[in-house]
Amino acid sequence: MKNRITELLGVEYPIVQAPMGWIARSPLASAVSNAGGMGIIETSSGELDAIKGEIQKMRALTSKPFGVNVALAFVRDPGIVQFIIDQGVKFVTTSAGDPQKIVGPLKEAGLTVFHVVPSLKAALRAVDCGVDGLVVEGGEGGGFKNPREVATMVLLPLVCEKVRVPVIAAGGIVDGRTMAAAFALGAEGVQMGTRMVSSAESPVHANWKNAILAAQETDTVFLNRFGPGPALRALRTDKTTRFEKEPPENVMGEFRNALALYFGGDMEASIALSGQVAGRIDAVKPVAEIIAETVAEFEATVASLGRRYG
Repeated sequence: MKNRITELLGVEYPIVQAPMGWIARSPLASAVSNAGGMGIIETSSGELDAIKGEIQKMRALTSKPFGVNVALAFVRDPGIVQFIIDQGVKFVTTSAGDPQKIVGPLKEAGLTVFHVVPSLKAALRAVDCGVDGLVVEGGEGGGFKNPREVATMVLLPLVCEKVRVPVIAAGGIVDGRTMAAAFALGAEGVQMGTRMVSSAESPVHANWKNAILAAQETDTVFLNRFGPGPALRALRTDKTTRFEKEPPENVMGEFRNALALYFGGDMEASIALSGQVAGRIDAVKPVAEIIAETVAEFEATVASLGRRYG
């Protein structure tokens, strides 16, 4: 597949793996890159020494392109720009904040920069800051969200109508049909989060993967809409069902025990960030199989529409 995304990123397929804290590290990201997509290493965990090690591991695990995400709300180290440049990374996504201060220095160093946006206003702001492209994220996606969430079906074409930079669609993307829908709305690439959390190479505990497999389309909750702190979408558990009606004073405090959930399997220890596509996932598959099936179904869907309505 050839378009502006594959040319900018140097990948075979315009499929990007979401930069999930603690999860988006070398085992998962290298599998995505080796399968022809764009693997991303996270920084939202704040563990920059560990991240440096993960980037070094990536160079041993793949010869394909990969990127790093900078979650601006969680990584406030003023040295982060130089840190990224020093790692020799060529692609960066920025998210969870205003990219103004970080885009210029990264681009001056020759990096390609995309910013994650939840609204048209944020998209226009990012373009004004000089980003090379956007990740447009609908409210049905998992993770930290704009409290005034907008579905991908509305947000994606709205942004694509107003900007000229290439766009990667995120939120609700799980297979080739949703990828084809995103392209029909103006995207040139897609980002997958929950689908990758549930992959064979994902490091999370089997209990989390099994919870995704068991989830119905209604089994996520949108939490903390009225703050303080970020809103977020997560799997429905006893804890998150309670928080839906009675939000904690500090939702971020619930991530103190994140590793007990992520890798210990205690689904009530913290909050399992997941998107609504959990209701469409029914098997744990290797990343290479996920990407191959997605591309094949995308091509079949586009061809079928052309035959039926062309």
